[in-house]
Amino acid sequence: MKNIEKNSDIIKKTVILSLFTSMIVGGTFGFLVSTATFKFFRADSDPNNSGILKKLEQAAQNKFNPNQSTITDVVEKTNPAVVSIIISKDMPIIERYWGSPFGTFKDFFPSFGSGAQDPEQGQTQKQEIGGGSGFLISPDGYVVTNRHVIFDPQAEYTILTNDEKKYPARILDSDSLNDIAVLKIDPPQNSEKFPYLELGDSDQLKVGQTVIAIGNSLGEFRNTVSLGIVSGLHRNITTGGGFEQAENLSKLIQTDAAINQGNSGGPLLDINGQVIGINVAKASGADNIGFALPINPIKTIIDTIKNQGRIIRPYIGIRYILNNKNIAQQNNLPYDYGALILRGETINDLAVVPGSPADKAGLRENDLILELDGQKITDQNTPSEVIYVKKPGEQMKVKVWSQGEIKNLKIILAESGK
Repeated sequence: MKNIEKNSDIIKKTVILSLFTSMIVGGTFGFLVSTATFKFFRADSDPNNSGILKKLEQAAQNKFNPNQSTITDVVEKTNPAVVSIIISKDMPIIERYWGSPFGTFKDFFPSFGSGAQDPEQGQTQKQEIGGGSGFLISPDGYVVTNRHVIFDPQAEYTILTNDEKKYPARILDSDSLNDIAVLKIDPPQNSEKFPYLELGDSDQLKVGQTVIAIGNSLGEFRNTVSLGIVSGLHRNITTGGGFEQAENLSKLIQTDAAINQGNSGGPLLDINGQVIGINVAKASGADNIGFALPINPIKTIIDTIKNQGRIIRPYIGIRYILNNKNIAQQNNLPYDYGALILRGETINDLAVVPGSPADKAGLRENDLILELDGQKITDQNTPSEVIYVKKPGEQMKVKVWSQGEIKNLKIILAESGK
């Protein structure tokens, strides 16, 4: 008890000394801040200091972050159009039994058993096996999400809106090249319309601008909102691995807004509430590194599905690798850029598809495509990206280095058969 009382006296003295010190330091700091503020206002060009009150008001507003109301307004406006996607599937019914080290005495010692499971023969039940995010893009129920969210053709997909209503969804089409899919839900009544999001312009994005991500985080926390900035542009990543098919995604938006499992397919919004990206992935083992598909290349997909019920994508029919200094040296190429047409690892992975637009135009294996429609081919501007914005039936000019000479060819794009 004496030690405790002694410590208590020490604490009291320390507190009194701290308070006294704080008063002195606080007063001095307040004086310095007041003086600095006074000098700031005296520097105003207004000799009568009539702008002082206005500056004080602005300073007070800045203290409480004037963007806060803007962000809450955007979230309030857009949240009703962001949906959760529930993935369900018929799964075998699992029967749990217990094994016990006590043999016939297992009924007396149930807690010592080790849990095990056996599927009941021939019996299944509908179970939720996953979840993702999406968003409505029209009042009649078109929903955009990632392809990897609705990848299982045997599963059923249900759209859960922000007002807790459920709608069975049907998949209209999906695109493996851009990891995009479009679903359709029907309103319960013909007169009812869904809230939907406007699509922005991802070509105008700048590093550092504010963005908002909304989605079904972890498949559990619906319509989770996270705030961040555009951390980078034109990022190229490879997703998947393990039991998933790897996908190469290019020209992605990098953001530090929190994007977790389950956020896939949700919108990345600008400060005006327009969709400028579709959240698609996060860096494994890293913090605050997420990625979104830019919305502009997706607009063509959305339009073709809405207007024609399917994705219409052009192609020329080649396999290629992007050229660089190392590849150029290994293959004695006079250029260190472009796309080198090569066959794949198997006998069926032909360099040029027979009967394809490339074949008809005269492109051959080991040709080096330097330009398409006057655009230089680089790792930041691949043939797939140049062709993607075109339509089947359009003609493209091709500048190619072939067997030691430059050729200028013309290709008529065809529709991809997927």
